[in-house]
Amino acid sequence: MSHPETQVTAEKTAAKNEKKPVKPTAHFAGMHAQITEALSIAEFGVPTQAQPLAQRGVLIQTSRNRLTLSTFDFWTAVSVTVPVGTPVAKGYSLLDFVELKKALAAMVAGEPKTVAARTPVSLAGDLLATEHITVPITALDIHEFTHPPEAVPAMATMDARVLLAQLNRVLPTAGRDETLPTLTGVQMILEGETLAMAATDRYRFAVAEVPATATVQPLQKPLTTLIPAGILAPLAKRLKSYEGPVGIGIIENGEGVVARATLSMGDTTITMRPLEGSLPKHGSLFPTVCDTSVRVERATVVRAAKKCQALVKAKGENGMPVSFGWDADGTLTLAPRIGTADDQARTKGMTIPSTITHGSADTLQGNLLALNPAFLLDALGTFTSDTITLHIREMKDGLTTKPVLLTEGPDMVGQDYRHLLMPIRLDQAK
Repeated sequence: MSHPETQVTAEKTAAKNEKKPVKPTAHFAGMHAQITEALSIAEFGVPTQAQPLAQRGVLIQTSRNRLTLSTFDFWTAVSVTVPVGTPVAKGYSLLDFVELKKALAAMVAGEPKTVAARTPVSLAGDLLATEHITVPITALDIHEFTHPPEAVPAMATMDARVLLAQLNRVLPTAGRDETLPTLTGVQMILEGETLAMAATDRYRFAVAEVPATATVQPLQKPLTTLIPAGILAPLAKRLKSYEGPVGIGIIENGEGVVARATLSMGDTTITMRPLEGSLPKHGSLFPTVCDTSVRVERATVVRAAKKCQALVKAKGENGMPVSFGWDADGTLTLAPRIGTADDQARTKGMTIPSTITHGSADTLQGNLLALNPAFLLDALGTFTSDTITLHIREMKDGLTTKPVLLTEGPDMVGQDYRHLLMPIRLDQAK
């Protein structure tokens, strides 16, 4: 047992070393709509649950005529800079994010939307005020707040509309199996004047390319990062309202270097921690030659696939595929694979107008291409053109077991978007 005097000394030393709470000192004044919009973006980096509690706060830093809101959930760091009309002193406050957001909404309750948007709002340390009411917001311990990593400066810029369109094409193919975490990400490769994005869940593989313009000088080598699709999906929704260039910066793993990628949009930066590992190199997986290419009307295939998928469910045979089939005359149909062999022989599929653009119809007659109906519809939904082309390789024993490539144009290469679907072997269905 320790001597009482020794224990008292230890307690005094601990008390002396304990960090004192930091008084919130941020000051700003701005319009309600301006502050709430910035908070809605910063919310992207707020964890729903985090220990310590301080991580669920928003760090507000003020200096001169601007304020910056920062959040960090250990995976994603968000920084939003807002210009303010009145010069302010340098300061910072770590406030409870949820409480601040709710308080801002409550302080303009009962006001018309236009009036609420123009309502002046000010913050002095932890005191939030409008002309009608002032209320303190819970301040959190800044000593327990893990500060976000530094954002990566933009190495290239892209058009936001093009980036969003291409990102939404690859997101559906990202895996959802958390036991295979690498496959739950979207791989981004910045090389030359192109950002290539790829995703796969082992049964399908999508690759989309976005034109990129170097901000300073061309990259000396390709840079790769693997961002969780769970981060990019909600980010894609936020991009809908953004118009302008999007910058991207990537830092790969290295000695003493924290790997991360940053997307910058005006005064907003979103820095993301990548997943470990990498996807298979799609250059070797995507075919460059095929036996037969078939152009089909996309809208007609969508209608047929929905009918076939609904019939599979109606018959209670979930897990069964739908199949493209070519009869002796070369007519293409899409039919559900349901029931017994006799039932399937009597089932007539929906006719799909088609044109052979490469190869011969002789290689397809009497053969089937069986696909997962949900995956087929996902793939069709990522295209925007009226027609798509199916590039089919070797048919064997009436089936093809090699991945089928879908493109918008007639070519297999040189497309800004390509989608690979794995066929289903009928003897392994269900």
